[in-house]
Amino acid sequence: MKYYAVKKGRNPGIYTSWDSCLEEVKGYSGAIYKSFKTLEDANEFMTGIKEKLEIGENAAIAYVDGSYNQKLKVYGAGVVYISEGDEIELMKSFDDDYHIHRNVAGEVKASELAISKAIKDKKKQIVIYHDYQGIASWATGDWKTNNALTKSYKKFIDDAKKIIEIDFVKIKGHSNDKYNDRADGLAKQACGIE
Repeated sequence: MKYYAVKKGRNPGIYTSWDSCLEEVKGYSGAIYKSFKTLEDANEFMTGIKEKLEIGENAAIAYVDGSYNQKLKVYGAGVVYISEGDEIELMKSFDDDYHIHRNVAGEVKASELAISKAIKDKKKQIVIYHDYQGIASWATGDWKTNNALTKSYKKFIDDAKKIIEIDFVKIKGHSNDKYNDRADGLAKQACGIE
């Protein structure tokens, strides 16, 4: 299996098929992409951070996802949190006014949940794996925060960055990444979707 890392393209991220990668870079001026045999090498290319899933004692990685239950007007956050070979599943449901943002609200809350856990565990760094671009782009200021949800998320990140180093890695959703799929399942479970 090969991993295609698109550092600069329509939707930067790591893809598991050449066709998906091609969609992101074909005709894109100044595209930067490369194929790798391992996910670890692809991640290193994307972030410049050498990392393993057996992450050091001062760091954690988290796969985050969100879901929305339209019938109940409830959104869910799902997280697979990995530190020192330990995997923890976190999930939470919300029925506040942010539900108007549907699953995006869940994505945001999942990122916050993971970062809060890492701070509580006194980690120095967390790497957030996400399939929704806004998770990184609102945090870094690349996307404008134009509503209460995104403004509160940006403030949360800015405050958290005073305590912990936060990095983001974009992955393709529903691409059979076991951790991403688990985070998705947890988010669905949290908001009552079977």
